[in-house]
Amino acid sequence: MKKFFYRSFITIFIILLLIITYLSTIGINTNIFNSNISKKIKEFDKNLNIEINKIFIILDPLKFKIKLKTVGTNLKYDKETIQLENIKSDVSLKSLLNKEFSIKKVNISTKSIEINGLIKFLRLVQKNPKYYIAEKAIKRGYLIADIDIEFDDNGNLKDNYKIKGVVKDGKINILKRNRLEAINFIFEVKKNKFQLNDLYLKIENENLELPETIIEKKNNKYFVSGKLLNNQITLTENRISDYVNLEDINFRIKEIIFSSENNFNFTINNKFKIKDLIIRSKVNLVNLEIGNSLDLKNFFPEIEKKFFLKNNQLEINYKKDNLNILGSGNVFFQKKPDKIEYKIIKNKDNINFNTKLYIKDNNLKFDLLNFEKKDKSNLKLEIKGEHKINKGFLFSKINLIENKNSILINDLFLSHDNKIDNVKNITLNYQDQDKLKNNIQINKKNKNYFIIGDSLNINRIIDNLIDSKNKKKYNLFKNDFKINIKIDQTYLDQKNIIKNLKGYLIYSDNEIYESKLESSFSNNKKIRFTINTDNGEKITTLYTDIAKPFVDRYKFIKGFEEGNLDFYSTKKNNISNSILKIDNFKVQEVPILAKLLTLASLQGIADLLTGEGIRFTDFEMKFSNQNKLMKIEEMYAIGPAISILLDGYIEKDKLISLRGTLVPATTINRTISSIPLVGKILVGKKVGEGVFGVSFKIKGPPKDLKTNVNPIKTLTPRFITRTLEKIKKN
Repeated sequence: MKKFFYRSFITIFIILLLIITYLSTIGINTNIFNSNISKKIKEFDKNLNIEINKIFIILDPLKFKIKLKTVGTNLKYDKETIQLENIKSDVSLKSLLNKEFSIKKVNISTKSIEINGLIKFLRLVQKNPKYYIAEKAIKRGYLIADIDIEFDDNGNLKDNYKIKGVVKDGKINILKRNRLEAINFIFEVKKNKFQLNDLYLKIENENLELPETIIEKKNNKYFVSGKLLNNQITLTENRISDYVNLEDINFRIKEIIFSSENNFNFTINNKFKIKDLIIRSKVNLVNLEIGNSLDLKNFFPEIEKKFFLKNNQLEINYKKDNLNILGSGNVFFQKKPDKIEYKIIKNKDNINFNTKLYIKDNNLKFDLLNFEKKDKSNLKLEIKGEHKINKGFLFSKINLIENKNSILINDLFLSHDNKIDNVKNITLNYQDQDKLKNNIQINKKNKNYFIIGDSLNINRIIDNLIDSKNKKKYNLFKNDFKINIKIDQTYLDQKNIIKNLKGYLIYSDNEIYESKLESSFSNNKKIRFTINTDNGEKITTLYTDIAKPFVDRYKFIKGFEEGNLDFYSTKKNNISNSILKIDNFKVQEVPILAKLLTLASLQGIADLLTGEGIRFTDFEMKFSNQNKLMKIEEMYAIGPAISILLDGYIEKDKLISLRGTLVPATTINRTISSIPLVGKILVGKKVGEGVFGVSFKIKGPPKDLKTNVNPIKTLTPRFITRTLEKIKKN
């Protein structure tokens, strides 16, 4: 009996062990749980059905539970189906013995699901408009996922679910021209957290990589953070215009080539608006091509039609209306590269900037200051300031340094329409192209400016004032102001120096309203310049005991010597009437006059004009200017050898028309002597043998003048009258 009991016990134990081993390793198929699982699924939605084949059961004796696994299961809602690879779950043996159904954990693995099909399925389950938007945007893609969920003792779903998976070959259309293609990534979803890893995609055939992106939900907000990498991307002008409006700026971006590494984070609120965006980027700017529509030849003599930034390294940080850009590299304004460093900080409506330009192999000049960088010298130009949106620019410092040369401007403010509103201080200390030293300061006190210094070369300034091409109104200044001037030594040119220049200029409406300047040459010869405005009429005067520094600027006159100059002009309603007088001077060559003399066979006088020179005792010209038309009412010159009288007009860049009379002095003497009483008084009793001279006409475009010359036997009464006036005066 005892043996039978032991044998029975051992047999039962072995059988149970074999059963447990079989159930633990191979398991069995059953459909006993199908109805319970279907019932549980319908608790979520009564229209949601599950198709389950037989369930595999495997025993876990150590944890006192069984593991369930289905293969080839489908979820159905209406006509839409989601195919599942398998479903795994754990069931407590205790709950089974107590005749309870208790599924603790469920793991669902899907087959490769078309994403659009999944979205359609979700639209049926949850009537949410966001699924409709997603269905329209997502054009292609496949998803494989593993879903882990748990239930509590009451059969309620816990919130510690986990979803892992992979998306392959996705395609999304955000806008018509912005397509995201070849989207591949790994994802993991937990409660209030969504993580993407190894995300690769293409935008307009450009590859982007996001190694990690995390989305967390807190207090009904979504917090997004991640990292974006892109290899070299090329954007042309057409593609850039899709993102940026380029119509209203002077610089047109033609092409950008760059690669970058970007860290970002932002918040999405319950209205799906992006807030609190933070971006930290490192950018390798391979090439930035900018079209240039500005005329900067006065600064960059060999300026190109396109600018380039090449091989620039940038650090870009953005946070809530604050943008910081720090960069350096090569810049091409001209043919050869220069070095540039820049820092830009944008804070709401203000942009602070600090730019340093290092120039060695290129040229740089400031035409009005007669400054030009020397070949191969090292020049540094620093511009620091602030742009106040809709208000203007404040240049706190503009500093140019080249060896011992320096130009410094402090606190220059430009209004929103780019006019000079204010400047605190300007210091000039440099040697110019004429190898002359310039050393002055411009300081503002109250509303007045003071120019003081040791020396200043105004050669180029005078050229610009005389040059007819520059006789237009420059709207440079925002306000009216007064300049007081006191300079020890002022260069009119390399050879002519004036001492102790002092006086003032008053600017009103971007013109000199009033002026009084006085100075003297080294031999105590005087020079004065005045402007007075009264009732809309401007009166300008210039007197100098030495005319040469001013007459020499007219290149068609050569060998001008001696003489004084007196200029008087009135201007009203944009019409000016002027008188120019020069006395006691001589010229060596006047090409047009020499040609007239040669044509008239007055070769002796022609030789004088190309030799030692011919003297004039008086020169006077009355003329008027309106817009581009200059009318010469009369130009008269008289001298011991020759006298000239002419009139006509000059239409700028279009037409010249002059006519007049040219007479040798001997003919004048004979003619005057033949006039009763007057001739005896002026030239004695000598009687002339007849009158001889030439009349001439000059007409045509400036580069194609035609000259006609005819001998004359009789002088015009006008010529005789003007000659008599001059003779009486002398």
